[in-house]
Amino acid sequence: MNADQSLKLKAYFEKHSSDISAIVPFDKQSDKLFLFDFTASNTELNPAILENTELFSIWIRRKLSENDSLYGVGGYNEHRTIYSRSNLFSEDGEPRRLHLGVDIWGRAGTPVFSPLNGRIHSFGFNDNFGDYGATLILEHQADEIKFHSLYGHLSLMSIEHLVKGLAVKKGQKIAEFGDVLENGHWPPHLHFQLIFNMQELAGDYPGVCRYSERKAFLANCPNPDLILKHTFGY
Repeated sequence: MNADQSLKLKAYFEKHSSDISAIVPFDKQSDKLFLFDFTASNTELNPAILENTELFSIWIRRKLSENDSLYGVGGYNEHRTIYSRSNLFSEDGEPRRLHLGVDIWGRAGTPVFSPLNGRIHSFGFNDNFGDYGATLILEHQADEIKFHSLYGHLSLMSIEHLVKGLAVKKGQKIAEFGDVLENGHWPPHLHFQLIFNMQELAGDYPGVCRYSERKAFLANCPNPDLILKHTFGY
């Protein structure tokens, strides 16, 4: 994969902007967004908060409330400290800290809609502390470019009774934000990621990589704001 595919996808979305639907309910005229920072510069998030999902959830809700924001967003290509909370990201050698998607922080039960026409590629329950929890992956076609969209930290109900290959329409409700017991033990949010090559994986794909692998992963995972800007207007 290379930058050419990302440029072609960007050009496709600019040409077919009317084919993109909002991914979550958001009124651009009245609702507000809060931009979260999960890098080392955010000194509010100490280890005591990060290691305790309830305290972390309280902190997220407080920041949204203080800023009168319906959702908090951010994270693509962000080198994050929050993954120190889980051994999942701290294998032998260099830990994984670079985020490959965009997170939308909000309430459990928030509906998620397919931004594009596509089909169900795969789904699964990645039930490790700090993992995706319930996960859905869709496959899309943009002229000659095939790509995928990944939705992590969903409710278990979101992946019940799904059928691989089933068609999905733009604007169709496909999922809901999960609670902490089904979303990988995170404060409720949606991890949204775009992927060109699934590399034969199903129901899962890395959402965080080692910094030394940054170039290859970012080439395979273009910026989700290509789609999300149509939801939030930024």
